[in-house]
Amino acid sequence: MKKLISAVVFSAVVLTGCNTLGGFGQDVENTGEAISNTAR
Repeated sequence: MKKLISAVVFSAVVLTGCNTLGGFGQDVENTGEAISNTAR
């Protein structure tokens, strides 16, 4: 039972990390677009 709980917690942490990195990538992309638009 402890292994199952550990696996669920680990999966939740990994998935949360992926979502955070995805959001960070989106922020970087939006910043790049804003700089490009300003340069035009």
